[in-house]
Amino acid sequence: MGVVAAGLWTGWLGGTESGPYEVWQVAGLVLSLLVVVCWAAFRRRVVAAVAGTTAGMTVAAWCYWSDDSTGLFVIGVALVLHGSLFATALVSTLVRYVARGTRWAGR
Repeated sequence: MGVVAAGLWTGWLGGTESGPYEVWQVAGLVLSLLVVVCWAAFRRRVVAAVAGTTAGMTVAAWCYWSDDSTGLFVIGVALVLHGSLFATALVSTLVRYVARGTRWAGR
């Protein structure tokens, strides 16, 4: 999963040399990752979906941003790490609940 996530990062965001990423690039990356994470979680590979995707995204961000002379790229990488960890954990949990047919508490 880590290699897949890093590959998707490179495919969607790797060609941007200057300036911010375009909305369509980030949306494409997110939707591609959503498909991959849902597939892995549905197949009961939750740890791979969460840890692998987070690791791949974090490593890719570090590799692409580490040439920043201000050193602020570390903050961006930390945001990628925490954001991808939260998002993949949430999506994986929701997919597992749906796949098991579990009802939400309070229903």
